[in-house]
Amino acid sequence: MRALPVLQLFFLATLAATTHGSFELDIADQIIHLLRPKTRSGDSHVDDNVSCLSWRLGVETHNIIDWTTVPAACEGYAGDYLLGHQYRKDSEVVAHEAYLYAESLNLTDDGNNLWIFDIDETSLSNLPYFADHGFGVEVLNTTSYGAWMLEGIAPALPESLKLYKKLLALGIKVAFLTGRGESIRNVTETNLMNAGYDSWEKLILKDSSYSGDTAVMYKSSERKKLEGSGYKIIGNIGDQWSDLLGTNVGNRTFKLPNPMYYAS
Repeated sequence: MRALPVLQLFFLATLAATTHGSFELDIADQIIHLLRPKTRSGDSHVDDNVSCLSWRLGVETHNIIDWTTVPAACEGYAGDYLLGHQYRKDSEVVAHEAYLYAESLNLTDDGNNLWIFDIDETSLSNLPYFADHGFGVEVLNTTSYGAWMLEGIAPALPESLKLYKKLLALGIKVAFLTGRGESIRNVTETNLMNAGYDSWEKLILKDSSYSGDTAVMYKSSERKKLEGSGYKIIGNIGDQWSDLLGTNVGNRTFKLPNPMYYAS
């Protein structure tokens, strides 16, 4: 059996020794994809004036919008971030704050309290695919990405799975709202369950009638339907700003990091 690189061994040992209060996870749950040795350390640059770290900050704060791909000079930086420690730490902070918020609420146990989860790069992680094929939105528009999705083997983002279980324990129901097409409902259901999401109130996939709408319009419309049927959206978590903007977004929203692609 091939020995693990030193970086991987160090990463696993660090995880085993580190605790994060109520968000401590088993080592097996911590790993989305085996780490690659980093190709560079520190920051890298798009040009002499714009750093990749600053570019990622602009993306996450929604100051940089409508971008079509990771800048070529920053693809290695994006890969290092996503396969390294910081992506997981950033995701953990978001999920932990979401749980603290939910735990603080004085909710009426009427069965109508609902939390919205996006799926890709929120509930499920496509990082194994991107690690093998590159980082950037153009990778999504390929036959290989469609084939990967149909395999239904995307692992859970561990921090989101932990949040999901904590919310259920608080009596909050979960609805998955995704831009995935209705045609892959069975694959999506099976993938979610195999990844650990074993129950939900609603699983909303995109019908072909929404093909001309933006993600903001589509998700706003579906959230409006949920509230119209009596649900109270108390929380909403996603990796894209289009998951969290528009109407009927819920009492509070939480943005997970994603410097791989942008969906409007």
